[in-house]
Amino acid sequence: PRKDEALEYLKTHKIEELFHNMTSQLIYNEPSAPKEFLIETLEKLQKSRTTKMEYPCLFDESNINSIFGMLDPVNKGYITLQQYEEAMTTLGIQNFDQRPPGHDVNKITPDIFMKE
Repeated sequence: PRKDEALEYLKTHKIEELFHNMTSQLIYNEPSAPKEFLIETLEKLQKSRTTKMEYPCLFDESNINSIFGMLDPVNKGYITLQQYEEAMTTLGIQNFDQRPPGHDVNKITPDIFMKE
């Protein structure tokens, strides 16, 4: 029973995702002072939680534009709703807008993709 309680606690508070994010941040950034970096990253996460802004992320705008470009190789200026949903899932984004602007015409633009 204690193991089940512990697993439920980890799941409820998304601890595994937190450690995955923190480890990814460390590997990506390779800071010279990892403990201080982790503290700063946790502070940014806490701030982003209250302000809903500036979530520490491995992807910057150019990375996201590149991903969109791979989904739109002929440069139509949009991707399909299915491509959008699969990209969000692949990137690990769980709470994305299932019906973003353009879903009704099956055309998701780069700005909508970037926003999400």
